[in-house]
Amino acid sequence: MAVDAIIKDGVIQETMSQNSVSKTTAEQNGMDKDAFLQLLVAQMKYQDPLQPTSNTEYISQYATFSQVEQIQNMAATMELTRASSMVGKLVTVESTSAAGETKQVQGIVEFVSYENNKAYVSIDGTLYSADDVVAIVDENYQMAFDLATSFVAAMNKLPSLETLSLSDKETIETLQSGFNSMTAYQQSFIANAYIEKLQQYVERMAALTKQAEEEASSGQTPEGEDEEVSEA
Repeated sequence: MAVDAIIKDGVIQETMSQNSVSKTTAEQNGMDKDAFLQLLVAQMKYQDPLQPTSNTEYISQYATFSQVEQIQNMAATMELTRASSMVGKLVTVESTSAAGETKQVQGIVEFVSYENNKAYVSIDGTLYSADDVVAIVDENYQMAFDLATSFVAAMNKLPSLETLSLSDKETIETLQSGFNSMTAYQQSFIANAYIEKLQQYVERMAALTKQAEEEASSGQTPEGEDEEVSEA
């Protein structure tokens, strides 16, 4: 997938994702089989005729390189398999720009791209090296975290307990219903202080509701409501 270049003051700026990909690609430009064979031929060509390297030593060198190559291939296969298992999952990527700025990006892995035996994950259309994935977030954990965050934000918007009125009844009931519908695991993400606060609001609202019903049955105007002025 092509990544648009960013130009600033006439100079192409390298993004974090581009730096992540180029850094990983550069790491792959090391010794391969062809380079080893070229070095081996050069060693044979320029060896000391009076003290030639034995065939046994050449075979030993090649065997050692073959073992290293097999280990590298195995590691690459395992990396590609690990990256493929991330597709569709929520992950956190930590990448560093050329300027040394570190940034975390979180999102769903859309697909995995392979290049030079290296894996790159696509998040929101941007490629990141699979090596930069620092966490795979469990969906249940993320859902529980989001619910707890929304619940706490709603609780913080409530008026003080002393100024609570019947106009807040629907909000209190919604919060109570939402909390009760959570699983025990999801509720564990909410601090006890907020759970106790919710209970206090529920009890206060129950008292206000009871008081309003009693005043209505006795013909009195409920607290917080203005009496209607009767026409003479």
